[in-house]
Amino acid sequence: MSIQNRYEFLFYIECIGGNPNGDPDMGNAPRMDPQDRHGYITDVAVKRRIRNYVQNAYAGRSGMNIFVQNATNLNRHIAEAREEAGLEFGAKTKADIYKARQKACARFYDVRTFGAVMSTGPNAGQVRGPVQLTFARSLDPILPLDISITRMATADEVKGAKSAADYLAAENQTSEDKLRTMGRKQFIPYGLYEERGFISANLARETGFSDEDLHVLFESILNMYEHDRSASKGQMSVISPLVIFRHVGTDTDEEQRARQAMLGCAPAHELFDLVRVERKKEAKEPRSWKDYTSTVALEKRPAGIDIGFLCSPGAEISWNAVPEQACFFR
Repeated sequence: MSIQNRYEFLFYIECIGGNPNGDPDMGNAPRMDPQDRHGYITDVAVKRRIRNYVQNAYAGRSGMNIFVQNATNLNRHIAEAREEAGLEFGAKTKADIYKARQKACARFYDVRTFGAVMSTGPNAGQVRGPVQLTFARSLDPILPLDISITRMATADEVKGAKSAADYLAAENQTSEDKLRTMGRKQFIPYGLYEERGFISANLARETGFSDEDLHVLFESILNMYEHDRSASKGQMSVISPLVIFRHVGTDTDEEQRARQAMLGCAPAHELFDLVRVERKKEAKEPRSWKDYTSTVALEKRPAGIDIGFLCSPGAEISWNAVPEQACFFR
């Protein structure tokens, strides 16, 4: 059964001495708003890490395959969904495409979560996913740095080399200085980024996004950088807790209240404004999440809205009370 409530959520990503999201059009420099120098991380970069976590944590489980995988041809996955639906390869009627789309939603976690364009190749139509993310934006301006690094080896081609012995002979005839190369490394000393997300119960009905899928999403967000370590990323972490806004409705009539829960009881921007994160006055150059203070105005939450906090994967969501273990909000 698909989810019956609309949700919004937000969380914070910390980057220490790394490149949270390089721009290939700018020499892989950390992405930055040129007007105010605040950094940002694209939504697709965050989705990539959520996909990677689900692929690792739920490998082999029915319905938890990933459609957009690294170094794959998406048409193969479309063909797999069509074959599972019992469709012939060339059948592309409207009914066939709808059937293939439904099978793709059932088979691939990221399709029923984020949606997908599957109208290429074998054709399984298009899916608009119930979960959407914004660009994560840093709370303060970032300082992109570009430093030189030395690589104590080369990877040059040796003309006519046909064996390891040929490469060794070329090494012995080359001076040590020419067996080193220079490179560049782009990074920021520190950045704390706010990411916002939206979950539509109406779109969830189309894809079958369920409460179980919702918990997998939250688990993946809290864990996504724990299994994505690399030299370029430095120390990246999702600082808990995850803040969740759940629309539950206010009407005394059960049917009308269920309708309110799906459509929502307050604008998303008003809910996000209940969370305030500010840099401490003494922290002129922040280098840790501890250099920030945060408050959540629970007393100002609109009627029909529950505010939840998820501090660790697998834990129960604490509704309408800031949990003691949510150290980020002390």
